[in-house]
Amino acid sequence: MQAANPTVLVVGASGRFAGLVVPELVRRNATVRALVHDPANAEKARMLGASEVATGDLRNRRSLESAIEGVAGVFHIGPAFAPDEAAMGVAMVEAAAQAGVQKFVFSSVIQPTNTKLKNHASKVPVEDALYSTTMEYTILHPANFMQNIAAAWPSVVEHGVFSEPFPKTAKVARVDYRDVAEVAAIALTEARLSYATIELCAGMHSREEIASIMGEELGRPVFAGEPTFAEWAANARLPYSDLQMQLLAKVFGHYAHCGLGGNSLTLRAALGREPRSLRGFIRNLALQTAHAT
Repeated sequence: MQAANPTVLVVGASGRFAGLVVPELVRRNATVRALVHDPANAEKARMLGASEVATGDLRNRRSLESAIEGVAGVFHIGPAFAPDEAAMGVAMVEAAAQAGVQKFVFSSVIQPTNTKLKNHASKVPVEDALYSTTMEYTILHPANFMQNIAAAWPSVVEHGVFSEPFPKTAKVARVDYRDVAEVAAIALTEARLSYATIELCAGMHSREEIASIMGEELGRPVFAGEPTFAEWAANARLPYSDLQMQLLAKVFGHYAHCGLGGNSLTLRAALGREPRSLRGFIRNLALQTAHAT
């Protein structure tokens, strides 16, 4: 039987994505124990709703065992494009299983078996490790995050161009990570998503379509840019190593050739409502811009 007020360990609870899981869990009366790598992020995790904070390192098994002691559930998302992401995820699964954790939710990626993309393939060993435990796992396969559009929004407002380094006609599946966070919280506090593997996608759009929506919501033209990867990377200024940037370039190369497919059926079923739309996400960005001026 699921505990009425389970304690859930949230990996990266002060981060851009896992941080969205924390308030969803609190809303469902879970006690959140945040796992942070840097103690300086402890206060941020508490502000999001975490009532406990553990400092740990996904590369240090002993610190994981300490952080996980006494929790009923774990939410895990790996560091983006880390070369040892798989090993870190497997270590968390093993530590959780050994500690007797009941529920484990893994934020994986859409199409993890697309092994030509190393950041996709790195999720497969973690999923495989979960299948070899007795924990109630739920595996989430989210599409490209709409929050990545938010990161580009200031440039869109300033220059009137939304740029990504692949053809503007390529259609890419996207999802609002707030919906992913809600599904994760449901899985960690209820039984209905136990043992489910769920593709999480709100829809597919080309950059031409996205730029058109941006223009409509801003009330002025926005154009779809097609920079080279080098040009885009210079403007994005991501905190990635050369290796991580190479992996990201391969992802965008895949989008150039194939786009990214996705279907909203399972996300709608898991939420019990319509997913947050791309237009709604962009409308909120535009409203924030209007209020700031």
